[in-house]
Amino acid sequence: MGDVLAGFQAAWEFESDSVLIRFERGIRTPKLFQALGERRIPLEAIAAVTLTPGKRGTVVLRAVPRPGADPLMEAAAGQLKDACDPYRLVLPAERETLAEYYADELRAMLPSEDAGPAERYLVQPPETPLQFKAYDGKASFDGKSVAFRWFWTGASSAKWKAGDQAFAVSDLCGVEWRSPEVFEGYLRLLRRDTGVAQPAQADQDPAAVVFGLGYGPVHESLPFAAAVLAAVRSGGPAVLPEGAAAGPSPGAAVAPGPRRDPADIADRIRHLGDLHEAGLVTDDEFSVKKAELLSEL
Repeated sequence: MGDVLAGFQAAWEFESDSVLIRFERGIRTPKLFQALGERRIPLEAIAAVTLTPGKRGTVVLRAVPRPGADPLMEAAAGQLKDACDPYRLVLPAERETLAEYYADELRAMLPSEDAGPAERYLVQPPETPLQFKAYDGKASFDGKSVAFRWFWTGASSAKWKAGDQAFAVSDLCGVEWRSPEVFEGYLRLLRRDTGVAQPAQADQDPAAVVFGLGYGPVHESLPFAAAVLAAVRSGGPAVLPEGAAAGPSPGAAVAPGPRRDPADIADRIRHLGDLHEAGLVTDDEFSVKKAELLSEL
């Protein structure tokens, strides 16, 4: 169609094979929309289109995503509030007739209503690299592996014993995201069968980071989860932004990273000592972990 329908906080551009959603930037725009910037939704990724009355003199045009078509919505698993749903376009009620026209035009362009779940992701995942701060550690994803670096102020003794973690995409089978806007939110990496069951509590699982007030906000942790999930399901690394250097190939030598702040290392060793004195870390575990930390200076 090539037309643009502008609403509050977003505008939809209708093309022959997709809908390009551009999100506005502003203090009233949800941070998730600002983080996404824009998203191209192929028509085959849309299951249906609805038009319903909204709040305070508005109408809501919504494209219902096809199950399994969008890694962001699959990672969200129905936990997003309506105001943060990227598939909703809110318009003034006086534009209802125009919105109904576009809804009808869009419905006519959709594939069969009985298409069923998508066999692969049809919407591009967020670009890597991505990172965010959780309550107990920092999570980063470069497109090939996920790394968790624990904070001495928040990580449990179980995570300190395990040490900082790195998980190759090939070792994962999924991602579980529990919104930071609910009690005990977390991001957990689901590992392929290792013969060892993952702890039920995320704060005890070295393959998970937990959220807290101000930590792991939706606009940072959800795109992160979606990018990891897309990489896992595709069986390969996530999409890197144009011009970004790909990670080393398997077996390639990896240059050492920058040295860490000595004050940070000292704090981590002090916390390790507290765990040792409390009997939560054995003598051998204390010696090994202390040596690892000192080697990073």
